[in-house]
Amino acid sequence: MTAACSISSSAFTTLLASASVEISSHGHQLPELRDNFAVGTEVTITFLPGDNYRHNVETAVALRQSGFNPVPHIAAREMSSREVLDDFLARLRDEADVQRVLLIAGDVAGARGPFKSSSDVRATGLLEAHGIARISIAGHPEGHPFLDEAGMLNVLSMWQDWAQQTRIGVDIVSQFCFEGAPILVLLDKLAANGIGLPLIIGLAGPATPATLTKFALRCGIGNSIRAVRGKIGRYGRLLTDTGPDDVMHGLEAAPQPAIEAIAGFHLFPFGGLRKTRNWLRDYAERTCEPAREVVSAHAQNP
Repeated sequence: MTAACSISSSAFTTLLASASVEISSHGHQLPELRDNFAVGTEVTITFLPGDNYRHNVETAVALRQSGFNPVPHIAAREMSSREVLDDFLARLRDEADVQRVLLIAGDVAGARGPFKSSSDVRATGLLEAHGIARISIAGHPEGHPFLDEAGMLNVLSMWQDWAQQTRIGVDIVSQFCFEGAPILVLLDKLAANGIGLPLIIGLAGPATPATLTKFALRCGIGNSIRAVRGKIGRYGRLLTDTGPDDVMHGLEAAPQPAIEAIAGFHLFPFGGLRKTRNWLRDYAERTCEPAREVVSAHAQNP
């Protein structure tokens, strides 16, 4: 028998049905992606330290040809010159019909060229010049690694002003964490400071606690990492795969205004795309029937 769904779980299942998902810039996950996610899904493409941007363009083209919507990362500190950034954006638009990019500073401490931050890229005017319709920027529920809270909020406020001036869509994609509370705090801070940019919640897909801990340390996740470390057994071995259920439970219990402020979800498939797809299906099965049908349509293989 299908359990009655709450307003929040039903709303979240609908949002999860259109969630974006991330793959490596190397493109080797394309077969697994085709097997587990429906065409039309937005797929972000990582920009790892040392990546050649032309290879990232090739991955974007392969995604577009397979029916997915490529959303490449633009790592500011990896761009060695304005000319490289210009060429990257031009190729993404011309060869892969990219409409949306996810703009980040990058995972390297030192910039390879003139861009130290996403704001430096914004200042070039190249995003507008190449007809990018939507920009996603990073949000940090557990604190920005290099900015204090006031600085982080100021940056987001400037992006909001830029979006209003250029009429280009700007949203925030949050870094993953392992509890709902930091996300709700971030939502409160955005509202209190008049920042109305849509917030897309990043979720760590199912993986072993050891794998999640590895990525959390690499990404600078804060106090919520304790929720994962407690699930690592003797000798650091897995007890069971851990998905984002704790995060979802925390969000489901939030006040309605907070629930309504969540614009969508983004999936980091640390344990693989199939496990992530299965988690989506299982979450839907714990809600109402209409929501299950929506998520079933999202995955090619139910």
